[in-house]
Amino acid sequence: MANPPRRVPPPGQRYDAVPQSPRSAGPSRQSSQSNSYGQPAPYQSSQNSYIQNNYSQAGYGQGGPSQSYLNTRQQETAHGVATGAIGGGYGPYSYNQSAQPTTAYSSSRFSHTPSEVSATTGEKAASAAPMVTNSNTVPPYMWDTKDPDLDDALHNPDPVQDRALDRSFTIFSARGWANASALILLVAGLLVLFAGYPIIIWARDRNPRITGFNLGGINGTGQVPNLPNMPSLIDKDTDKQFYTRTGTDGQKYNLVFSDEFETDGRTFWPGDDPFWEGVDLNYWPTGDLEWYDPQAITTENGKLVITMEEINNHNLNFRSGMLQSWNKFCFTTGYIEVSVSMPGQPEAPGLWPAAWTMGNLGRAGYGSTTEGMWPYSYDTCDVGTFPNQTDPSGNPTSAATGGTGGAPLSFLPGQRLSACTCSGSDHPGPSVNKGRGVPEIDIFETQIDTSRFQAEVSQSFQVAPYNYQYEFDNSSDATTLYDTSITKLNSYKGGQFQQAVSAVTDINNADYNDQGYATYGYEWWSDPKNRDDGYITWLSQGTHAWTITSQTIGADSVSEVSQRLIPEEPMYIIMNLGMSPSFQKQDFKHLTFPAKMYVDYVRVYQRAGVKDGVGCSPSSHPTADYIQNHLNAYSNPNLTTWDQAGYTFPRNSKYDGC
Repeated sequence: MANPPRRVPPPGQRYDAVPQSPRSAGPSRQSSQSNSYGQPAPYQSSQNSYIQNNYSQAGYGQGGPSQSYLNTRQQETAHGVATGAIGGGYGPYSYNQSAQPTTAYSSSRFSHTPSEVSATTGEKAASAAPMVTNSNTVPPYMWDTKDPDLDDALHNPDPVQDRALDRSFTIFSARGWANASALILLVAGLLVLFAGYPIIIWARDRNPRITGFNLGGINGTGQVPNLPNMPSLIDKDTDKQFYTRTGTDGQKYNLVFSDEFETDGRTFWPGDDPFWEGVDLNYWPTGDLEWYDPQAITTENGKLVITMEEINNHNLNFRSGMLQSWNKFCFTTGYIEVSVSMPGQPEAPGLWPAAWTMGNLGRAGYGSTTEGMWPYSYDTCDVGTFPNQTDPSGNPTSAATGGTGGAPLSFLPGQRLSACTCSGSDHPGPSVNKGRGVPEIDIFETQIDTSRFQAEVSQSFQVAPYNYQYEFDNSSDATTLYDTSITKLNSYKGGQFQQAVSAVTDINNADYNDQGYATYGYEWWSDPKNRDDGYITWLSQGTHAWTITSQTIGADSVSEVSQRLIPEEPMYIIMNLGMSPSFQKQDFKHLTFPAKMYVDYVRVYQRAGVKDGVGCSPSSHPTADYIQNHLNAYSNPNLTTWDQAGYTFPRNSKYDGC
């Protein structure tokens, strides 16, 4: 017997023309409304007040229909929508597109609700036209999802047939092989496009025809884009004729950094400049009389200007400026040149203008960072790393009287980051047995020879540990003075806190107060793999002044120290205008303020082919992590010792044991 059709006609559609009279909400009515869709939950809404008002206007009285009536009507509406009795005749695909939606809340044109059994309004209806059978007149059927889809055979599930099809397989399927081949070709094409093509290009063009990165060069035109607001190591105002130079060693040197100071009104407070920063402190290590303030540094008329004024500042009587590139710009080996006009006048001694460089592990003016670091340039594990350059027993005895006039040779606390550092200790690397320090090379420090009132510059290498009585090798094989008529070895050779390998050269007395300029610089070369090749050559007023070599600071059998190093640390630049009785006594009778030091430019060159020569934390001598891990010391100038900053010296394996 054939199964009866599973499609049943839905309840007749209801198109309520007017609201129906209220009905009883008794149990029998609720019972008659139960169906397969379940009992709809009563609907609660703030809209009831609105409905009550409408019904009140429609004649239900002040209170309107009861809440039970409203709930019942809502349930009937929900049931009608769920079964298709309501809503089936509306929309673009309705069975009766001309029908008008009606609900229990539609407004009636009657002032009183008709009887619920009223079929008409009493008006005479027009005679009905013959019914034409079409999609609007054929009764719609509720669709049973178990029936096959009459429109689309793909939507007719058959579990038995589907399982059989799923288990079927043939290796000779042409369609299957076509699909697999298409996938293989697609994957192969992607591999060739994203892996094979770059490899082919690399193998074919080992020497690219276009300079730059990526397959097409730096950009679409093959040119570097012009980004005017991005800082550049080489100042755009530097004339291209100064992009290269020939060194004293005959090698080609390329410009790697320059600042022409052509933009007026620059400021140098922290964060103002990508390469420079003015400090805000008193330089107490040398007993300076001034307070360094960034406000004293600016640019005007194409020059950097550092001004010293007689202004009460931080309980000091003078204010001036010190500009540093610490941890911003550093270089390892090369040639640095500055063009300067000196402050004051040769007849009034006492000012201390200077330009110098120092190892990045020490921040000038931050005493805790330089304790046990400045001016060490040493990579040997021996007595040279010990406090006072003596072992716990006081040997060598020469150190007890090796200073000036028979005084002790050294008061240094020992090399903090020595080649004797115990394994696992606090050390910047690259290994704990690598001696690190903060050497200093002075481009110039200007003083006045008061016996002649002649301006002169000292050009020095400050170093530790020390020779006996601070006497370096000044033989002609080790040290060269190019013009002894204007250059001589400095009578000051050092003291308990530094050894000064220094010479003094006369300069032109006219190069003062923005009226005349002269260039000063030094050429520096060192090679950790061949330390005997190291040297420093100073230039004054554009000509050679003097040269030291690794032999100048070689081993000393009397003080029992080994070879000191021509610096291998990354060095940063410092320019300042100071005043200290420890450098030269002040002649306040003739000194006038404000006094200004003018710098026309700073340029740094390096040998062609040097790698990792620019940067403050090269892989061979890293500094970044060490500085980051000791920020308290590197950010507080009021701390004078490493211990005050909250840190301790690593143990020295030869002195303390590990």
